[in-house]
Amino acid sequence: MVGRTWPISSLRLTMPHAEILAIGTELLLGEIVDTNSAHIARALRGIGLDLLYLSQIGDNEARIAQAVAQALARSDALITTGGLGPTVDDMTREAVARATGRPLELHPEMLAQIEQRFARWGRRMSANNRRQAMIPQGAIPIPNPVGTAPGFIVETERSVIISVPGVPREMEFLLESEVLPYLRRRLQLTGIIKARVLRTAGLGESTIDQKVADLETLTNPTVGLAAHPASVDVRITAKAASEAEADRMIAEIEAKVRSRLGSAIFGVDADTVEGIALGLLAGRGLTVAVAEAGTEGALAARLSDVHTEPPAFLGGVFAATPDALARQFSLDGDGAGMGPLAERAARAVAQAQGASLGLACLINPDDDGVKIGLGLADGAHSENEEMGFGGHVLLLPQWAATFTLDRLRRRLLAQSGERLAA
Repeated sequence: MVGRTWPISSLRLTMPHAEILAIGTELLLGEIVDTNSAHIARALRGIGLDLLYLSQIGDNEARIAQAVAQALARSDALITTGGLGPTVDDMTREAVARATGRPLELHPEMLAQIEQRFARWGRRMSANNRRQAMIPQGAIPIPNPVGTAPGFIVETERSVIISVPGVPREMEFLLESEVLPYLRRRLQLTGIIKARVLRTAGLGESTIDQKVADLETLTNPTVGLAAHPASVDVRITAKAASEAEADRMIAEIEAKVRSRLGSAIFGVDADTVEGIALGLLAGRGLTVAVAEAGTEGALAARLSDVHTEPPAFLGGVFAATPDALARQFSLDGDGAGMGPLAERAARAVAQAQGASLGLACLINPDDDGVKIGLGLADGAHSENEEMGFGGHVLLLPQWAATFTLDRLRRRLLAQSGERLAA
C-alpha cells in the first residue's frame, strides 16, 4: 500500500462492521448502475450489521488486491460482488488470493457442479469455465445453484472476505441462502438496524436542519437529512436487539420530528407527494386536471404514474411557454403576472376536462429571473401564488412540480375556503 501504513489495531472499531466492494470496469464507466451494493446494504441493515464503507473498483488485479487488503485492515467482513466469471478480465479470485497470500487451487466439487449444470443445459463447457472452480487455498466454497459462478469465503485471523457473483439474481439468492446466515453466526449478530424516512415538502433543508438540529447529534437512533428538489427526507435509524425495540426507539424520535415539522411531512418511506394528493382526491370522489407550461410535462408525468380507484387524474394540457398556454385556452394575458395567469389556466383546464379541480404550474424565465405561477381552482374557489427560483435550471421542472403538488395536498387537507398554507 502506498503512503503511511497504520497498525490493524488502530484501524478497527469495537462494534462489528462490514464493507462492500463492487468490482467491474463497467461500473466506473457508468455503463451499469450498481444496484447490487444497495441491495446488500439493505440486507446488512436487516441483520444489524453496520456498513461503514462502500467502494467500486475496475478490473485490475493489483488494485482489487490493494482494496481487499485495506478492507481486511479495518473491517470485520468484506463482501465483494463481480469478477467471478470465466473470462480473463474476471480477476476477483486472483486478487483475493494475492491479498491474503494464498495460492489458488482447483476445487473438485465446485468443478463437478459447474460441469453438471452445463450438462443439464445440453451445452459443452468451455475450458475457461474451469477457472470458476479455482478458489484461494482453504476457502469455503459457496455453491451456486442458479448460475455458473460459485462464490467463496476466505476467513483470516481477524476478518472474513465473502465473494459472490455480480449477476443480481445470483447475488441475491446466495446472499439470502448463504451469506447472511453465515455472517450472523460468524459475528454473533442478534440485533437489527431499522430505518424510517419522513418525507417533507415546502420547507428548505436549512430550515428543517434548524428545527431538528439537536436530534441530528443523537447516536442511536440517528437522524439525517437528504435533500431533493423542493423536498427533504428526514431519516431516523435505530439499532436494537429486536424489531419491536427498534420500532419503539424510532417512534419516540418520530413524534418529536412531527411536532416540529407539522404539515410539512406528507408521508413516510416510499410515499410520494403526488401519491398522497391523488389518494386524498380519490378518497373524496374528486378529480383533478393540470395545465402546465415550461415544466417539460413533469406534473402530468408524475400524476400518470399513480393509480387510484376511482381514477383521480383526468389528464392535462402542456405548452412550452405560458404565452402559448394562454393562447391555447384563449386566456387574457393582461400582464398581471404568472400567479393570476396560472389561476385562470387552472379554471380553464378544470372546465375543459370536466374535473373537480384544476391545477396549474407556469414557469417563465425572463431578464429578471425565473417566475413561477401556481394556480388552483374548483367550482367555488380559486387562488394563486407566484414565486421565484434560485436553484440550478436543471432542477427547475421537478422543483416546481413538487411545490405545486404539495400545494394541492395542503389545500385538500385544509378546511373548506381556507387559503393555501404557507
